[in-house]
Amino acid sequence: MKQRAILLINPRARKGKKALAKAREYLHDLGIVAKEEIILNPQELSSIIERYHQQCDLVIIGGGDGTLSSALPGLLSTGLPLGILPLGTANNLARTLAIPQSLFAACKVIADGTTRKIDLGLVNGHYFLNVAGIGLSAQINHRVTSAAKRRWGLIAYAATALEVVRQAPVFSAEITQSQTETIQVQAAQLTVCNGRYYGSGLIIADDAAIDDARLDLYGFSFRHWWEIIPQLPSMMRGKHKIMPNVFWLQGQEITIKTSIPYPLDADGEIVTSTPAKFQVVPKALCVFVPTNK
Repeated sequence: MKQRAILLINPRARKGKKALAKAREYLHDLGIVAKEEIILNPQELSSIIERYHQQCDLVIIGGGDGTLSSALPGLLSTGLPLGILPLGTANNLARTLAIPQSLFAACKVIADGTTRKIDLGLVNGHYFLNVAGIGLSAQINHRVTSAAKRRWGLIAYAATALEVVRQAPVFSAEITQSQTETIQVQAAQLTVCNGRYYGSGLIIADDAAIDDARLDLYGFSFRHWWEIIPQLPSMMRGKHKIMPNVFWLQGQEITIKTSIPYPLDADGEIVTSTPAKFQVVPKALCVFVPTNK
């Protein structure tokens, strides 16, 4: 019997417009009957999933991490498994799950039928897949436009980051880990990860996984913007724990308080502000993954 899917592709994703016809063809050839819906507003994703959940066996979403994150309420309320077509800019969830960038190969992962339960992060009532941040990341995500992401991809983030980091203020924060340990820090950036990858393929910790039932917090401060440059190689490998001007901790629950409210981005979208309470929700979402994963 053919699998029934609702196929949701964000046309504003970097590769979205070109992918719909090919995805439909590939899925049909692989034995999946897909009903298509074009997403004009990612905030509509959950309501679309809930509307069609009795008519489909799985949900397939083509887009970036922000698009996938917008669908979380609908996926959680219906319990439908998620197939991912990585059509965005960074595609950190796909990277974490080893889902290939090739559209056909990603469709085949879904058709092969291997699933895995992954954790989710929760901050102030908002679910996220990969990462939430305060400081530089929130400023960058606020400034990068959808048009710039579609045209320039990761270059748009890099160019914006160079602008932001030159004038990044350092702020004071109180961080409490699992209600037991509290530290006071000065930071330019605080990053809380549920998965392994964040940013443009940076690794939060060398042993991080998206089903380890923990959150990883990484933060840094600097007096001059160029002090971040020597840190970049270690950021690529997730070796922050051994570096100066860097702090790192783990926990199932993390609370961050600041003297004034600071905006907080989750999976690339500004969703709330400090004070922020982070929690991990273990094995909350079922996703299709490569068979050997």
